[in-house]
Amino acid sequence: MKDYRSIYDEWLLNPYFDEATKKELRGVQDDDNEVKERFYQDLEFGTAGLRGIIGAGINRMNIYVVRRATQGLANYIIKQGGAHKGVAIAYDSRHMSPEFAEEAALTLAANGIKAFKFESLRPTPELSFAVRELGCIAGINVTASHNPPDYNGYKVYWEDGAQFTPPHDKGVTKEVLDITDLSTVKTITREAAVAAGNYEIIGASVDDKYIAHVKAQVLNQEAITRMQSEICVVYTPLHGTGNLPVRRALEEIGFTHVHVVPEQELPDGDFPTVSYPNPEAEEAFALGLALAKEKNADLILATDPDADRLGVYVKDDKSGEYIPLTGNMSGSLLCEYVLSQKKERGEIPEDGQVVKSIVTTNLVDAVAKSYGCELIEVLTGFKYIGQQILKNEISGHGTYLFGLEESYGCLIGTYARDKDAISASVALCEAAAYYKTKGMTLWDAMNAMYETYGYYKDAVLAIGLKGIEGQAKIREIMETMRGEVPRMVGSYKVISARDYKLDTILDMATGTIRPTGLPQSDVLYYDLSDDAWICVRPSGTEPKIKFYYGIKGSSMEEAEEMSLNLGEAVMALVNQML
Repeated sequence: MKDYRSIYDEWLLNPYFDEATKKELRGVQDDDNEVKERFYQDLEFGTAGLRGIIGAGINRMNIYVVRRATQGLANYIIKQGGAHKGVAIAYDSRHMSPEFAEEAALTLAANGIKAFKFESLRPTPELSFAVRELGCIAGINVTASHNPPDYNGYKVYWEDGAQFTPPHDKGVTKEVLDITDLSTVKTITREAAVAAGNYEIIGASVDDKYIAHVKAQVLNQEAITRMQSEICVVYTPLHGTGNLPVRRALEEIGFTHVHVVPEQELPDGDFPTVSYPNPEAEEAFALGLALAKEKNADLILATDPDADRLGVYVKDDKSGEYIPLTGNMSGSLLCEYVLSQKKERGEIPEDGQVVKSIVTTNLVDAVAKSYGCELIEVLTGFKYIGQQILKNEISGHGTYLFGLEESYGCLIGTYARDKDAISASVALCEAAAYYKTKGMTLWDAMNAMYETYGYYKDAVLAIGLKGIEGQAKIREIMETMRGEVPRMVGSYKVISARDYKLDTILDMATGTIRPTGLPQSDVLYYDLSDDAWICVRPSGTEPKIKFYYGIKGSSMEEAEEMSLNLGEAVMALVNQML
């Protein structure tokens, strides 16, 4: 196996790599740690594809790493006999996104696979929709979601429109890893690709069909029509892809008072108004809150750069304050609204399903139960929710009604197979109109849910551990907790311990073990006394380890205190291992 310095030297000497790349590498030649970080390993081609810092090197995002990933995908597609179906390609507003999308298209074309590339930036859910709409074998989305500006990524979707799952993820990954010499990857010019019929630009016609499906999820147009002039919305795309589709969808269903935050309206890969473009972060709403107060808005919406995640603030009329909703809160609120409207229309079938990830609030379980729906739990990653939709279609059993993740993502309908912040924006505005007909705000509706189901409160503690040492520490923490299951976490007793890597659920009282029934994943989950829980997993998209936890209280005050106490107990557990 070559060491990092010899691979670095190869990049400097090989005529395959362009002069700009070599100049960048020569600029770090005296910084051995930087050379090591760039070349000590290949940028991991994981279960979602690639994600990393933009720059030269095998452990960075650049055109050569993108070509290699695409060649591996092409090799797998050809072996699957799907080359004639083509691949859809989308990209977001990040630095190098158009260039990476173009390189992917040309590598596909060089392998005789047609690339359907969007003419300009598009949201993630539209790429998911386009894969199925165009009958493609796969899709590529160039995005790093809500990561900092120096990141980019490369997500692979399969023909069902979801990010690829077993066996395709492992099959593609193997093909990528089998390519050890980046200079052997195929590519051609755009002119040659077009001449061969393997390069097509797509745009407006797919947009129109996608927006039509988003609008088709509306359940109460009457409430919108009645309240459209009384609902005021502030929206920010955070310099990303959501601006045009969100505004278009809201306008076409009738909302007339939608104000876009001007400083964050246009695409900008530097994301100059925020440290990183995450709708979970308070700073992302600073400008939106100022505009909302000026316009007396009912709600504030923020989509991340690829418009699959939605952050929300809602107005409390009693205090006049704007209150942030976590992904668990907004997802639960939308689930309740969708199911209540479907019930009113007699549209909840006997095999109706609500699907959520294992780290998502148990409030959703209570909502699903109250409407007679089956609650399906899947691993973290919306691709597993998409996989459940496909399973229903293949088996003929199960009607998907709603799916959500705690990470600010949900999907209403099955036209796409990834979380959709465009559709969620429309649905929240619709819900605001409906509840306004009842003299309620969205915050009133949230509190009514708590009164009905209990005061669930969920949180996540993320510990950032970057670089080689960080990865080693994350592995160490996971293995320590795997080998030494705690009996108590603070004042909570551990009832059972799930290990999704080993496919075991250990009953702490009896010592009996049963399978989890879910695919293998490096995740630990502890069911605690008093309806509390903790889940630990390395982030799939960032150099972090995450500790999720949740409680159920009998009042808002009690829930706050219980959550604070459990959070302190989790932190004490973490500190023992850091």
